[in-house]
Amino acid sequence: MSNTVRFAAVGLDHAHIHGQVAGLIAAGAEFVAMATDDWSAAIAQQVRERYPDVPVVEDVDELISTDGIDLIVTAGVPDRRGPIAVAALRAGKDVVTDKPGCVSFAQLEEIEKAVAESGRFWSVTFSERFEVRCAIKAGELVRAGRIGTVVQTLGLGPHRVGDRGHLGGGAGRPDWFYDKSRYGGILVDIASHQIDQFLWYTGSRTAEVVASSVGNFANPETPGLQDFGDLLLRSESAQGYVRVDWYTPAGLPTWGDGRLMILGTDGYIELRKYVDIEGRPGGDHLFIADQDGTHYVDCSDVELTYYDDLVRDVQERTSTAAPQEHTFETTRLALTAQQQAVIRGAAE
Repeated sequence: MSNTVRFAAVGLDHAHIHGQVAGLIAAGAEFVAMATDDWSAAIAQQVRERYPDVPVVEDVDELISTDGIDLIVTAGVPDRRGPIAVAALRAGKDVVTDKPGCVSFAQLEEIEKAVAESGRFWSVTFSERFEVRCAIKAGELVRAGRIGTVVQTLGLGPHRVGDRGHLGGGAGRPDWFYDKSRYGGILVDIASHQIDQFLWYTGSRTAEVVASSVGNFANPETPGLQDFGDLLLRSESAQGYVRVDWYTPAGLPTWGDGRLMILGTDGYIELRKYVDIEGRPGGDHLFIADQDGTHYVDCSDVELTYYDDLVRDVQERTSTAAPQEHTFETTRLALTAQQQAVIRGAAE
C-alpha cells in the first residue's frame, strides 16, 4: 500500500457522503473513483458536479474489486450499505459507512464475519459525535472527571423531513425513505447516533434495551415512515434515554435541535449541537453545571480528528477512530431496539 490512502465512494444516495468525502480528502486521502446504483439521484449528481475530475465507474462490483484502492466509503441506500461493506471487506479494503451501517441482524453477522476473515475494519460515521465540536469537548470533560461518574445520558435527535440539505436540492425524499425494509426503521436509522453516545460517554462496553417504541403520529399517508421512536438503555454502570423524531417545525432555522444531557455524580453537561433557540448564534453550544458554578464552554477551537484517525488506521492498522467492538455493539443495540419496539399510531 502506498503512503497515500486511496479511496473510492460507492453508493451516493444520502447527503452525508459529502462530509465523508470532504473529511477524507482534508485528512490527506486521495479520491480515485466513484460508483453508485442510481446516477439519477440528486446526491449522486451533486457528487459528480463537485468532483468532475474523479473517474466514474458504472458497475459497483467492478469498482469494489479494483486493485490499488485501500478504502471504500458509502452512503448508499441503507439496505445496500451492508452488502457493499461485505463485498469491500472481502476484496481486502477497509470500509467507512454512513449510519446505519446495516439494517438487519443477518447483515451485521455477515459484516462481522467479513471483518474477522479479512483483518480490515468497518467504521460507521456517527456524525452527531464525530463531526460535532461540542460533542468532542464533552468527551474530554467527562474523561477528565469534570462531572464525576456519568450515570445517565438523555439524547434527543429530532429531524426535518423536508430539509433541503439532506435532499441535495431534490424535489423530495426518495421512495426508499418511506420503506422501512430499506431504511431499517427510525431506531436503526437515527437512534444509532444516540446509542453510540450513550456507550461512549458512560464508558459502557455493552448494554441492554429495556424498552423501545416506534410510531407514526403525523404522517398517516406514508405508514412506512416511522416518525417517532424512543428507547431505554441500561448498562452495568449507567442508564440512557433516547428520543428521535421527524417533527422539526419549519420555524426552526436548522434541520433539528439535537441535544444531549450527560448526568454525572458531581454535575451535568448539556449540549445544544446545532441551535440555541433564542440564544447564542450558530451551533456547538456546551453548558456545564458543576460544584463551582455554571459555565458556557467555547468549542470553536476543538479539533475534529475522526477522518485523520481513519486515514492513520488504514496506514498503520490501528483502531483509533472508533473501536471495532464499539461499532458492532452500537449497531446490535439499535437493531435490538427496533426489533423489540412496540408499534403505535399509523406506523407499519
